[in-house]
Amino acid sequence: MSDLRELYQELILDHGRKPRNYRALPDARSADGYNPLCGDEVHVFVKLDGNVVEDVSFQGQGCAISTASASLMTQMLKGKTVTEATELFQTFHDLVTGRKDDEESRNKVGKLVVLLGVRAFPVRVKCATLPWHTLQAALNEKKTPVTTE
Repeated sequence: MSDLRELYQELILDHGRKPRNYRALPDARSADGYNPLCGDEVHVFVKLDGNVVEDVSFQGQGCAISTASASLMTQMLKGKTVTEATELFQTFHDLVTGRKDDEESRNKVGKLVVLLGVRAFPVRVKCATLPWHTLQAALNEKKTPVTTE
């Protein structure tokens, strides 16, 4: 089990230090998110082709958990429908908040399973879910910044 924890920590640190899809995305829907408890800030960009996520990216500054979550999120969502993206967020949210923890849900979230350790630290749950809440705001074209409070 400790080898698995080390692998998870390495994946989080890797995405935290070298985030994927960290860039602005011109002509895309976008939204801002902010966690006032720790200062995480994220700007999510999402470009749709009809009802399919054609591209998704982010910019901002935050802790390793927030950055890794945003990075992993962008990798997982390309090619998914808006409905699939929303369902993935809900499953991930249920897992990190402890509302659900079953093998099927863990399989659905793929690599995001590395972030499940945050549920033992409620403040860190907000770090992990901030990019996802911000994505939902971008998809719904909400102009008001998302906060974790």
